[in-house]
Amino acid sequence: MAMQTDVKSVALTEDGSAYGGRTRVKSLVITATATAGSVVLKDGGASGTVKVTINTPAVVNMHNILFPGEGVLFETDVYVDVTDVDAVTVFYG
Repeated sequence: MAMQTDVKSVALTEDGSAYGGRTRVKSLVITATATAGSVVLKDGGASGTVKVTINTPAVVNMHNILFPGEGVLFETDVYVDVTDVDAVTVFYG
C-alpha cells in the first residue's frame, strides 16, 4: 500500500505559482464569473508545459474538479493561469 501525503491548498485570484516544487494536484475549486473563462495549470512556470486546461461557462457558479487516481503530477512546480474567473483553489500534495 502506497504512503499517502498531506493535502494542502492555496487560493489564487490572478496568475501565479500555486506551489514551487514537485507535487501532484488532486483537485480544483473554481469560482466562475458571468463571462466564459479558463484555468490553465502549467509545469515549469508561466511559459511551462500545459498539463491541464479547464474551460468555464459564462455562468456565475462554483466548479469542483476532482482528478482521478493520484492526481496530476507536476515535476517542477504548479503555475496557474486564470482568465475571467474570480478565484481558483488548488489542492495538492
